[in-house]
This record gives sequence, structure tokens and C-alpha cells, in this order.
Amino acid sequence: MAKYLTLAAFGWLTLTGTAHFVIDVVSQHLRGKHMPGPETTLYYGLHSAFALGQVLFGLMYLWATRRQPDLLRDPVVATLAFGGAAAWLALTFFAMEYREPRINGGIFIALLFAATVAVRARA
Repeated sequence: MAKYLTLAAFGWLTLTGTAHFVIDVVSQHLRGKHMPGPETTLYYGLHSAFALGQVLFGLMYLWATRRQPDLLRDPVVATLAFGGAAAWLALTFFAMEYREPRINGGIFIALLFAATVAVRARA
């Protein structure tokens, strides 16, 4: 159960990061939603960095979890994962005006918390 919760948490992070990039960067660029300028560059840069950071972080943890299923038992690894989650959630509150990334961040934190509890309960 702990392994599946860990895979679900980081799979969710990877999935939502990919969806965020496709919806907020690629589709808006293809549709020409923003006129060229500094604000547009900042918008695309912020959303690209946010989404691709989630994807890379999620993929890294998915790979590591497949190699060591009880990865979150290590306090340093769990602290790094929760630190990343807190940073993404803070960024959604301070720099993004819509609620979907906040909801996705909350779901990720809930899954990560459940996975960490399940891994530590197995010990």
C-alpha cells in the first residue's frame, strides 16, 4: 500500500505538471492568447518553470521509488519532498490567479502525507 501511495503522489505531480504545461503554455501559445511583450515572456517563463519543475521532480521521485519503494522512510528525502510541495503551493498563492494549481498542490500534499504515514507505519 505504501509503495502505491508513493507512486500515486509523484505520479499525480508528474501528471498535473504535464497538464499545466500543455494547458497554460502550449495551448495558449498556439492560440495566440497573449500579445508579445515583457508580461507575456514573464507569464510563459513562470508557468514553464513551474510546470516543468513539477514534471522533473515527479519523474525523479518516481524513478527513485521504483528502485527503493520505502524511499520516504528517510527523513531527508521526506523533508525534501514536503519542501518542494510547500514551495509549489506558496508559488500558486503568490503568483497565480486561478485555483486549479492550488487544488492540485493540495492533493499532492495529501497524497504525500498519506504515503509518508503508510511507509512509517510499516516499520
